[in-house]
Amino acid sequence: MDRLTARQLFDAVSERLSLRWAAGLRGEQRAIDTGDTLERRPSLVGYLNIIYPNKVQIVGTEELKYLDGLDSRQRWETVEKIMAYQPTALLVSKDQAVPADLRQAAEESNTPLWISPKRGHELLTYLQYQLARTLARQVTLHGVLMEVYSIGVLITGESGTGKSELALELLTRGHRLVADDAPEFTLIAPDVIDGTCPEMLRDLLEVRGLGVLNVREMFGHTAVKPSKYLRLIVHLKPQKLDVPHGDAMTRLTGDVGYREVLDVHVPQITIPVAPGRNIAVLAEAAVRSHMLKSKGFDPAQTFIDRQAHQMRRLPPW
Repeated sequence: MDRLTARQLFDAVSERLSLRWAAGLRGEQRAIDTGDTLERRPSLVGYLNIIYPNKVQIVGTEELKYLDGLDSRQRWETVEKIMAYQPTALLVSKDQAVPADLRQAAEESNTPLWISPKRGHELLTYLQYQLARTLARQVTLHGVLMEVYSIGVLITGESGTGKSELALELLTRGHRLVADDAPEFTLIAPDVIDGTCPEMLRDLLEVRGLGVLNVREMFGHTAVKPSKYLRLIVHLKPQKLDVPHGDAMTRLTGDVGYREVLDVHVPQITIPVAPGRNIAVLAEAAVRSHMLKSKGFDPAQTFIDRQAHQMRRLPPW
């Protein structure tokens, strides 16, 4: 999402944080956009800050004490300055009584003012998570996202290479579907990409000749999963029978590489598709091999080491 309004944020977190809208209802269209996430200051959410105002300003016990300690003129100037920065919202913690001047200023400036029974730390932690996830970078890729042996695997390839057929075969083998055709990926951490399914495509898999299948109804509730971290890409590529099978090193190590997704290098394994090949078995083997390599076990390197050791044992000519 590129833009999040005060109303959208309130609707998303009000139940979890028990929020009440106390004043400034006309400011519900004030927004935070993705450009704000690129700035180090101000931050998206934090305790009341006059120098570097946050987008969502949390007003806790200490902040109210600070305001109460000011003389009338300083207090008025401070409240005016808070509103002049046009925060997306002010959030008062622990159901504290909102000062009349703060409420009036919020109403006059159309600044959303919310109240919650939660402690400031709880509000800060949850809102930071919610905002970071909602405004994180996103991309939609063409393919089928599956959970295979507990890791997220994106099946890609040209049209007609059998992506959906492979997904269907994997489902019959006990694996789970996340999204078909257009999975959405969100960068939720510097090297963590979360894959989800658009609402319109949830539980559905389109297979040529069969049409659209409802995976949940056909295979049960355990056959689908709402989201999964992307860990591996299996790329299907038509095999040209009149072309050599690649160089010797590729035959030894496999056709492995990386694909950049949201500036993260995701391991990719290319599987040649040809009549008679059991692609489901090959895909499962590719996932198992990737899991072993991630634990430090590389069978190709083991073979190379064995060969080198054997060559050192040969007598000189």
